[in-house]
Amino acid sequence: MDSAAGPDWVDDYLARIGTVRPTSPDLRTLRDLQRAHLRTVPFENLSIHLGEPIVLDEMALVTKVVRNRRGGFCYELNGAFAALLTALGFQVSRLSARVFGDDGQPSPPFDHMALRVDLAPWPEAQANQTEPWLVDVGFGRFAEQPLRMDFRGDQPDPGGMFRIADSPSGHGDLDVFCDGRPEYRMESRACSLSDFVPTCWWQQTSPSSHFTQSLTCSILTKPGRVTLSGDRLIVTEGNERSEHTLADDAEILAAYRQYFGITLDRVPVVCQLPELASPPIADPSLT
Repeated sequence: MDSAAGPDWVDDYLARIGTVRPTSPDLRTLRDLQRAHLRTVPFENLSIHLGEPIVLDEMALVTKVVRNRRGGFCYELNGAFAALLTALGFQVSRLSARVFGDDGQPSPPFDHMALRVDLAPWPEAQANQTEPWLVDVGFGRFAEQPLRMDFRGDQPDPGGMFRIADSPSGHGDLDVFCDGRPEYRMESRACSLSDFVPTCWWQQTSPSSHFTQSLTCSILTKPGRVTLSGDRLIVTEGNERSEHTLADDAEILAAYRQYFGITLDRVPVVCQLPELASPPIADPSLT
C-alpha cells in the first residue's frame, strides 16, 4: 500500500475517530474501534450528488475519510476501515452481501460490503484457531459491536437483537437478522476491493439506485442518531424523535458542519439522471 494518505496515515486515521494506537488486535480493541468509527464517520452519499467520483482504492478511501473528513457508503466506509484494521494487525476479509428488500427478497450480489475479522480466542492460540466476527460500519443503522459469525443464537447489541443464521440458499451463505427482520445475506468467499467496482459504479450512476434518488447523511451518537436528508434534520435521543425542515442553504451547510463535521462549499442537490449505458464489455474474440 502506498502512502498517498500520508506517511502517518494510521495515526491520523486513529486521531480522526478519536482513539490511540492499540496495543493488540483483540476483541476489546475491535469493539472500541468499531464504536468510535460509527460515532465519528457518517454514512453518507453526498459525493454522488456533488459530482465527485467514488474510487475504490484503499488510499483514496482513507484520504476521503481522514484528510477530507468525509464519510461514505458501504464500499467506502468498510473499505477504509478494512485498511485500518489490517494495518493494526487484524485478519480482515471483505464479504459480498445481498440486502433484503421490503418484499423479503435479497438484492443482487455485491450490493453491500461487510467485513469478517478473524480473532484468536486467546493470546497463545495458533493461527488456525480463530473466531470469526462480523464487523460493519457501512450499513447505516446496524450493530454497534462486532457479531460472532459462528454463533446461531440471539446476540444483544445497543442497535437491536441480532441473529446470524445459515441461509436456506446454501453455499455457506449467512443471513443476518435484526429484531427478527432480515437485513442481508453474506457470501462466505473473501473478495478483493476491485470485485465491488462494477456494483459501486451502478450505485452511483443508475437512476434505479436508491443512492441516486435521495440524499442521506447519518451518524450514530451517544444518545441516538442524527440524520440529514436533503433539508430534513432528524434527531433521535432514546425514544424521542424530532424532525424539522431547515430554512435555507445556509442552515443546511451549518447542519453538515455541526452534526457531521463536514464542510461543503455548496449544498448537494439530487439530480434526475438519464439511464446510462453499461460499462463496455471486452470482445471475447480478443481474449
